[in-house]
Amino acid sequence: MVPHLITALTGPINELEQRIIDSMPAIERWFRLEWMEHTPPFYSSVDIRNSGFKLAPVDTNLFPGNWQNLTDQMLPLAVQATMAAIEKICPEARNLLIIPENHNRNPSYLSNLAQLQRIFKMAGLNARLGSISPDIKKPTELKLPNGETVLLEPVLRTKRRIGLKHFDPCTILLNNDLSAGVPGILEELYEQYLLPPLHAGWCTRRKSRHFQSYEDVAKRFGKLLGIDHWLIHPLFAKAEGLDFSEGGNLGNLAEQVDALLTKVRRKYKEYGIKEKPFAIVKADNGTYGMGVMTVRDAKELDDLTKKVRNKMGIIKDGLPVQDFIIQEGVQTSERMNDAVAEPVVYTLDRYVVGGFYRMHPERGIDENLNAPGSSYVPLAFAHSNHMPQPGMHPGASAPNRFYMYGVIARLAMLAASYELEATNPEAEVYD
Repeated sequence: MVPHLITALTGPINELEQRIIDSMPAIERWFRLEWMEHTPPFYSSVDIRNSGFKLAPVDTNLFPGNWQNLTDQMLPLAVQATMAAIEKICPEARNLLIIPENHNRNPSYLSNLAQLQRIFKMAGLNARLGSISPDIKKPTELKLPNGETVLLEPVLRTKRRIGLKHFDPCTILLNNDLSAGVPGILEELYEQYLLPPLHAGWCTRRKSRHFQSYEDVAKRFGKLLGIDHWLIHPLFAKAEGLDFSEGGNLGNLAEQVDALLTKVRRKYKEYGIKEKPFAIVKADNGTYGMGVMTVRDAKELDDLTKKVRNKMGIIKDGLPVQDFIIQEGVQTSERMNDAVAEPVVYTLDRYVVGGFYRMHPERGIDENLNAPGSSYVPLAFAHSNHMPQPGMHPGASAPNRFYMYGVIARLAMLAASYELEATNPEAEVYD
């Protein structure tokens, strides 16, 4: 089930693959030293786009769902990574409480929770699901399409801890991205480990800050490999205070889009790339692929329909949005069953544990695939992604491509650790 890459097997990305395979010892040592200095996010998923001439992350989620799309072959990796992570955080851990999204009763999301529970149980933890939704007032059993069930229980708060009736966890895992803000029940939990920390939630986090951190990481990594960091980094700009409501002011968005597209055209000319550049305008915070649009020419912004304006002005939980990131569009040249596809790589602690392809039959190579109608095909690891095959022709070996995707995902994960350190409200400051 390796997808077809429609670009010719030549060009910068295959040179990059060759460079990455040849530099594997140096790369692994570089990551090892970085993780001695920085704490990886507990878990993440990274959306990657491979255009054939550029390979870059376009989004990094620190509260990943869709764990159910990892294949059974990947579970041992996830369990091992969980054991390593928990050992570092709370070696004596026995009970773990997973806090899910408040209003998501979608069967695929519930299957994701069941898979997370399974992973933690196999790692030796009693894992239960505690809901902070006001709708869950008593233990509620929900049935999954495969016949399994998940049990949601109401979270109870004491003075300094949270838990369930007759269940006192030492570790709390958030699978709720806090888009609507931090609920009081999760604040001031000084006696329990909260993973990820509250400031990783979308109420605090901004994509522009993440990609600023990623640019720093990409520059250093590019120096290590002797490559132009643009090959692995999407250019971006930030636009604040926009009003997408009907007749609302979009400020200088068109100018910023035009300036970004001009920079991209310059890069395309440098590398002899004939494709037409495009930009993605998306909410600076938020998830679920909401508040995202493709812009191929800045003039398009003069004639936005009411429907597009409404779609752009609101994100998850019906929250209005005013701050946006303008990101260099990276087209995807991967195909799965004739549908446009992109790899999504999953990490746990500092390890790549698997992933899948997101595909969408109705979307183009320059559009957001995280939209209604998308489906998922597991990455088929015929060999482990940690074991590339040196000596194979670039672009011809699936393990090589998966290893390369894993490297890019770990760069995004490292950027997230930089970002979380910089935004930690409890960080110790030394003058």
